[in-house]
Amino acid sequence: MRRRSFAAGLGSIVWASSARADTWPSKPVRVVVPFAPGGSGDITARLIGRYMEEQTGQSFIVDNRPGANGIIGTMNVRQAAADGYTLLLATTTVLGANLALYKSLPYDPRTDFQLVGTFGSGGTLLVVPQDSPFKTLQDLLAYAKANPGKLFYGHFNSSSLVPAELMADCTKLSWTGVAYKQVGNATSDLLGGQIQFVFIDNTAAHALLSAGKLRVLAVTRPQRDATRPDVPAMSEMCAGFEVTGYLGIAVRTGTPQEIARRLNQLVNDGIFSPEMNKRLAEFGTVPERLTLEQAAAVQKIQAEKWIAYVKIAKIEPQ
Repeated sequence: MRRRSFAAGLGSIVWASSARADTWPSKPVRVVVPFAPGGSGDITARLIGRYMEEQTGQSFIVDNRPGANGIIGTMNVRQAAADGYTLLLATTTVLGANLALYKSLPYDPRTDFQLVGTFGSGGTLLVVPQDSPFKTLQDLLAYAKANPGKLFYGHFNSSSLVPAELMADCTKLSWTGVAYKQVGNATSDLLGGQIQFVFIDNTAAHALLSAGKLRVLAVTRPQRDATRPDVPAMSEMCAGFEVTGYLGIAVRTGTPQEIARRLNQLVNDGIFSPEMNKRLAEFGTVPERLTLEQAAAVQKIQAEKWIAYVKIAKIEPQ
């Protein structure tokens, strides 16, 4: 009798779990963006959230939780239930670089989160104001060589910090980094002349580039960007220079895999939907359909890559 009762009880638990997964989402879903509004993560989270709303009939609410290089927002998801109703806007910073940037983290991206899909891969752009005296990358480097200690750059996450320090390492030149809480503060100071350059991704820079307020001096992809064939890749100056990353959606480890698979399908279909595919192309992001297994591999490989970037850049963990 005990065996039959236990088996019946176990069956009801499995049935209940499957029922919850089958009806997901049955209430609004929160998408935590661990960075401030206006950045690439915020913009793409709102795009994919709108697509998911159209497909499911439920609200996907973007919740910006900036601070501590993405740690505050990431911990907010880490402390939520693993039920698919609190999603993380995953980035190479929070699921990779932070492992090397901090001596200790309150979360472990390798075991606490599961990447369910990405919006594609992208690099960053080295930008200066349109009216800057630096017309080329060589102009910028020549100034740094002739004026040590007088060149300043802004950074607000690992994707803006690491390329600048890698460039310093490969050129044997130096510049001073100024930390900002969000991309908007950095670009404001860049346009105001308080700093001279910033590494920023296509998505966050798109509006300012379209308005003619920024000039691109180099890209961190291994080859030139097809949309900017006249702009050199950093690898043309520093052999092997490549800084690329991803944006995507992650869930707490332990989330029912039926829900993870549903999210994987939504992300994969969403990035190739007409609106989002068009916007991603404008942002210079190359979308790629991934299975859950492939997403797990990307999460692992990118974490290892960014840990190596940080070490090569000689950035001391905080």
